[in-house]
Amino acid sequence: MTQTRSILKSLLDGCGASRVTLRQDVPGEDFFPVTEEVVQPGVASLRDERTVDLRTQPVVRELRQGQQVVQDDCRAAFADPAFHRMLETYGGLAAQIVTPIFVGGKLKAIVSVHQLDEPRVWSEQEIALATWAADEVRQRL
Repeated sequence: MTQTRSILKSLLDGCGASRVTLRQDVPGEDFFPVTEEVVQPGVASLRDERTVDLRTQPVVRELRQGQQVVQDDCRAAFADPAFHRMLETYGGLAAQIVTPIFVGGKLKAIVSVHQLDEPRVWSEQEIALATWAADEVRQRL
């Protein structure tokens, strides 16, 4: 297991979430493809999902502002129809923590913690764990 994958697995286990993904800005690739991922048994991978254009998603706009996005109930977060289609495409995404990774002032990667099916309230400890994981990944980029 790579160091990055081990960090993501620690985040998955620490949050008891459904899925954790790392998306990276890869030259010549679609906008921030999933480059690493850990999932609970029975949870679908997003590694090959290419129908959602993240550039138009409201969460990415917030990430570009340097903000970590914490959503206890994704369905209530935005009215944007494309956002709601993304929630379904991502397997019934119900809650998430999305943490940007900046290198040299540029958004280079995104660590996402996904809870499927039912909303949940993220604890301060889980939010801090996501921040820690993103910082650990950043050091390996």
